[in-house]
Amino acid sequence: MELAVTETKHYKLQNHPKHISMPPSLLIRPSTFTDLPAITAVYAWNVMNGTGTFELEAPDLTQMTRRREDVLRKGLPWLVAECEDQVLGYAYANHFRPRKAYRFCLEDSIYLSKDAQGRGVGKMLLTELMSQCEARGARQMLAVIGDSSNTGSIGVHRTLGFEQTGFIKSAGWKFGRWLDVVMMQRGLGLSDSTAPVDLV
Repeated sequence: MELAVTETKHYKLQNHPKHISMPPSLLIRPSTFTDLPAITAVYAWNVMNGTGTFELEAPDLTQMTRRREDVLRKGLPWLVAECEDQVLGYAYANHFRPRKAYRFCLEDSIYLSKDAQGRGVGKMLLTELMSQCEARGARQMLAVIGDSSNTGSIGVHRTLGFEQTGFIKSAGWKFGRWLDVVMMQRGLGLSDSTAPVDLV
């Protein structure tokens, strides 16, 4: 299921290493079906090498296709960061919980390829994701960050105005160690100052 494409935006990459051939411009755009192999590969690298996700086995292309379709079916954004026709990462929003009263509260997910780490790609993706979620009527954005040592993700969210609102100690076991969960939150638009309006 493909929904209407929303606006594509260009950004500048930060200080890329000399061994990575990247121009200084980055495209943030809605994902398409043809991005799914790259999206699957990006997530697989994060599953096998990172603690930001608590999955232990990387999902295949069919599973990732279903996940993306579920997000789009709800009218929510799934974005990719692209540079020279290469997908460097992706971000999407989903409802924090399935019960209807949570419909104005979204959770963000952001995953980057190995070579995109530390280049500002995550910040650009999150900035655009928040903008698109606000336009859809969302009032709260949550980040459920795996591993309290995940300083990159925590730092990006803090830079964009998120505050820590919760902490779950030793919730996951991966790579032979216990992992905490850090909860961060930021209001979108009018936040909780007025009653919301259903747009999605």
